[in-house]
Amino acid sequence: MAKTMRGSERRADALTRERIVEAAIGLLDAEGETGLTFRALAARLETGHGAIQWHVANKGELLKAATDDVITRAMAEVVRGTQPREAIRAIASGVFDAIDAHPWVGAELSREPWQSALLQIFEGVGGQLQALGVPGPAQFDCASAILSYTLGLAGQYAAGVRLIARDTDRAAFLATLAAHWEQLDPAQYPFTRQAATRLREHDDREQFLAGIDLILTGVMASPR
Repeated sequence: MAKTMRGSERRADALTRERIVEAAIGLLDAEGETGLTFRALAARLETGHGAIQWHVANKGELLKAATDDVITRAMAEVVRGTQPREAIRAIASGVFDAIDAHPWVGAELSREPWQSALLQIFEGVGGQLQALGVPGPAQFDCASAILSYTLGLAGQYAAGVRLIARDTDRAAFLATLAAHWEQLDPAQYPFTRQAATRLREHDDREQFLAGIDLILTGVMASPR
């Protein structure tokens, strides 16, 4: 019994918050949010519930920590010395790639707008807007517009996770949706019918970054 207890203690001592978060990210990527349970996490880490709860109190805290970790890594990839406009695009593309690789991040970002992960994005964008020379009174509005646009992306991915099966073929899904658009009443939906071809062929990442460029073009064109 004593030997067993000492082994358990050693495993508990080796357990860190970082290891728990890493294991949680693996579970979320593989099984989605419903697959993240303390039972599954304990099995993956070969430890007990109590050892995990010593570091993380509940599932909500764990989701926030996992999201924060993913966004922190994305933000860390922005190269220092990059020109402000390109740095903003790099932040945006990094966040896009993070949400694309970890769709559950979109759901978590949509759930609580001012959590740490979103504050990191807001701070990063805001600092670059200052470096870009955007006037003080406009900085908040510009940073908020970019953050809101990014939250729109997060919301789309969150909805996709809920409504679309994980193994859905993207090309087939878009082809089906585009075919539906093409059958709409031309008098009521002329633009949507015209956009059907673009929908079928578009690249999500390129479209997202095109939106960032539109926002930045508007920012630069605004009176100083």
